[in-house]
Amino acid sequence: MVEIEFRNVGKSFADPKTGQLRPAVSNISLSIAKGEVVSIIGPSGCGKSTLLNMGSGLYAPTSGEVYVAGKRVTKPVREVAFMLQKDLLMQWRTIEDNVALGLEIAGVAKAERLKVANELLRKCHLKGYEKNYPHQLSGGMRQRAALARTLAVDPQVMLLDEPFSALDAQTKMILQQDLAQSLAENGKTALFITHDLVEAIALSDRLLVMSERPGTIIEEIIVDLPLRDNPLQRRKLPEIGPLQGRLMDLLKIGKDEDAAVH
Repeated sequence: MVEIEFRNVGKSFADPKTGQLRPAVSNISLSIAKGEVVSIIGPSGCGKSTLLNMGSGLYAPTSGEVYVAGKRVTKPVREVAFMLQKDLLMQWRTIEDNVALGLEIAGVAKAERLKVANELLRKCHLKGYEKNYPHQLSGGMRQRAALARTLAVDPQVMLLDEPFSALDAQTKMILQQDLAQSLAENGKTALFITHDLVEAIALSDRLLVMSERPGTIIEEIIVDLPLRDNPLQRRKLPEIGPLQGRLMDLLKIGKDEDAAVH
């Protein structure tokens, strides 16, 4: 079953000085099946975040259509949840109240939403911090709370825009493990943006490589490796190196430096 689909999608924005439309992404077609994790990588400014914004209904495509669970996306939909680089926790709410926010908006009774929030905080290794406020937590703990908040609304599709990029390397790997296990346990579908090539390989079933702006998909790579639910162990597999090298070639990382040397 396809959970999210982009059909010949393009998006253009008006130049603030001239008013002329400039394409950000062009002719994007992709589909993601239920329970699949797909990562998008590409150069900065190629339209990766624009793609996620259209998938969530925050942007309307200039051309083409987006579907979630077979329904065309024309506005923000409850079936989709977004997790960003910044945790965006509300400083005046406790951690459990932050996690329960989406359920509160949906009208879920307080006792039930706090039960869901506390169970997710336990799974995200934040048991005992339910009554704390965001300023009392480390950056990694705040991102764990943001992950719990994203899962609390039980979305069909999770859109993740570089959620760990601001963290140190060790904390990042621990949170990748939390994310991978949560996705596997709950059978969630995810579209993930990252500039970290090994992170993309460690977490994903498939990799989509985008071109420079206007972004389009230039390559699809199947990650035919075990341990998707255990990225700490998947990172140790010998196949990781060649896959990373292939991505570097596609993104032309190091090509300009090689030319300058020779």
